[in-house]
Formats: sequence, C-alpha cells, structure tokens
Amino acid sequence: MKLLSVNLGRAKTVPYTDQPEGLTGIDKRPADGPVRVAAPGPKGAGGSGLAGDAVCDTRHHGGDDQAVYAMAREDLDDWERELGRPLPNGSFGENLTTAGLDVSGARIGERWRVGPEVVLEVTCGRIPCRTFQEHLGEKQWVRRFTRKGAPGAYLRVVEPGEIRAGDAVEIVHRPDHEVTVALQFRALTTERELLPRLLAAGTALHPEAREAARAYVERYGA
Repeated sequence: MKLLSVNLGRAKTVPYTDQPEGLTGIDKRPADGPVRVAAPGPKGAGGSGLAGDAVCDTRHHGGDDQAVYAMAREDLDDWERELGRPLPNGSFGENLTTAGLDVSGARIGERWRVGPEVVLEVTCGRIPCRTFQEHLGEKQWVRRFTRKGAPGAYLRVVEPGEIRAGDAVEIVHRPDHEVTVALQFRALTTERELLPRLLAAGTALHPEAREAARAYVERYGA
C-alpha cells in the first residue's frame, strides 16, 4: 500500500459554486515535493490539513474532521473505464491518491500511517455536490457517484508531519466494529435505515454523521 500522489488545489473563480466569492479549490494537482500535514482547526474556521491546499467553502469542507480526502487509484481506474476518459491523480479533488488500499472499505476510526511521521484517522465518506459535478463535467454525476457507493474517505490528522508521493501507507489500527466508509455513505444518502448502525463507530465518526444517526434513532428507534 502506498501513496501515489499528494494533490493540492489553488483557489480559483468558477461560475458553478455557491461559495460567496465564487471560489473553489477542487482542481487539485500532484505536488512535486514533500507536503506538511497538520490539523487545520474546527470546521468553519479551519481549511485543509495540507499546507498549500485551498479549501474555499469552509461551510461544507475542511476542518479537523475533514482535513484530508483520500481516493483509491483503483476506483479512479474503474471510473476511467466507465466514463471512457483519463482521470489523472487529483481528478476527484482528492488530496491523497493511493494504491493497494481499499479506501471506501476502510472502517470509521481506522488509522493509517503515511510515511514515517503522519498518522491519519478515517472519519466519513465524501458526499458529492454540484461543484464536484460541474468540475468533472459529467451529466447526472451526483446521482452516478452516489449509486456507485465508493466515495473515498475523509480523515483527521492524529500525528502531523510531512508526506510525499511514494510514501508507504500502513494500517496501524483497525476498530472491531463493522462500520465502513461505504456503509456510512449509504446510510447518509440512499439507505437511511442504516443510520443506527453508524453509532457503533463511536466518537471516531464525523460529528455530523453521528448527529444524523442519533436523530434517526430518536425519531424511529434503533
């Protein structure tokens, strides 16, 4: 398991985002050298966990629980075959493009050591939005991405440091529950009846997903 690329995005103006200034950092490109990774601060105030990476709409993106976004190269390859077009590393706005790692099959709370210093913890899957759809230029992309159910994973920074392309990725902790990123994604999108199962992930689960699960249980029961 290894890191194929570390991808960074610069803020640029586009016509398809509802960010107040019309800015997005979704267009990410591989960095040439090492990149510093650290917890950015709470959502709404903190942006990306990667130095030099722009998160423009902090209402919905960034912050400690969404500090880093990872996508498996294997999933990008699958989409390449389906869409009939090349998808370079960073095409989905991911910070980390990995090889040999089942990103969407990772368990919430799973911890990865990336390179010699950095430890990241899986928190949730990526929910697609209009900005993602327009950036990719595919019709009905939100629906198609959701149906596929392989959203990639957001991670929080447990131990900061530097990472670079080629770094090894090691799973150093795997929780004993069965709540995967893919399950969490389905529960929040197409199969709401799965929401109670998310609570088994405890505090490792993204706070917004945890609150959604609790609200469902209060209304409908477990």
